[in-house]
Amino acid sequence: MSMIRDLRAAVRPSLRKDGAPYPSSSYDTYDATRDAASAVVDCAVYRDGRRVECADALTPHEAMLEVRREGGFAWIGLHEPTEAEFAGIAAEFGLHPLAVEDAVHAHQRPKLERYDDTLFTVFKTIHYVEHDELTATSEIVETGEVMCFTGRDLFITVRHGGHGSLRALRRRLQDDPELLGKGPSAVLHAIADHVVDGYIAVADAMQDDIDDVESEVFSAPSKGKGSSRGVDAGRIYQLKREVLEFKRAVSPLLRPMLLLSERPMRLVDPDIQKYFRDVADHLTRVQEQVIGFDELLNSILQANLAQAAVAQNEDMRKITSWAAIIAVPTAVCGVYGMNFKHMPELHWRYGYPMVLALIGGVCFAIHRTLKRNGWL
Repeated sequence: MSMIRDLRAAVRPSLRKDGAPYPSSSYDTYDATRDAASAVVDCAVYRDGRRVECADALTPHEAMLEVRREGGFAWIGLHEPTEAEFAGIAAEFGLHPLAVEDAVHAHQRPKLERYDDTLFTVFKTIHYVEHDELTATSEIVETGEVMCFTGRDLFITVRHGGHGSLRALRRRLQDDPELLGKGPSAVLHAIADHVVDGYIAVADAMQDDIDDVESEVFSAPSKGKGSSRGVDAGRIYQLKREVLEFKRAVSPLLRPMLLLSERPMRLVDPDIQKYFRDVADHLTRVQEQVIGFDELLNSILQANLAQAAVAQNEDMRKITSWAAIIAVPTAVCGVYGMNFKHMPELHWRYGYPMVLALIGGVCFAIHRTLKRNGWL
């Protein structure tokens, strides 16, 4: 351990590029054995907008030593680190305990918080789940999270969930040295733009599901098949639940994007701040779309329930109509089944056929009347 301390002291400069001293507490308490190797997806140093190539993969500790020795910034990507895996990185970079706790345990609301010289941003990622048919148990969207720590010379991403990989985004940024040369705030903007673009794609796909359900609810019943029974309300309710999950990811993120686009911040390059306005505009459009989905599904659900009530009323009318028809022979047969001696036409030769004809005639007349009035 003494050799490690001597090497650290020899390599680490005493001052940052801006003249501020580095916090010694993080170095004094850092243990190199606590590097989160198993959780690190990628770790690199960027200088003048280009990735610094190294023979071996850098550890977070080595990346930060390189930054403090030669300048640039370190971008460290992690996927679902445990407390033990993230503890070393948190100590190395002096991350605030509250932000560290949020990053490890996830399930956070989208937000933007500032801790000393670090911005902590939480994004909810949304992934559309392809399905052949929408059912009452269909999972339409999957959510994940991307937490970002933005500093002067560091950028840390902590990703939760099985989707939302940032590898393609990192490669795309590396192909644009001019943008990446703006520093960590350029990476923060790229991730925000990437997440919001994902929202737009999911909103378009979800629009198709809602259109399908709407068409089924309001489509005319086929001829000869009776009244429409409506769509299974469970399908509509499940779709509404998924829209609500989508809304929870979109709505809280709007204020952080507006803050990043409107309020000057030391950690955000002024040129990059302009780009956040575009992200905020796209996010506003998605938010309006999601609110519209929620309201439309409310109307569809109410229309579906109304159709079900109408169908039940039609069934009751038919049952009542047939009960009225059946009541005629029941009443007549009930009278003649009382076994009184003096009954009308009891001993007449044509009494039986006459009663049957009377029952048939009355039932036919009632049926025609109910049919004409739309009850049958």
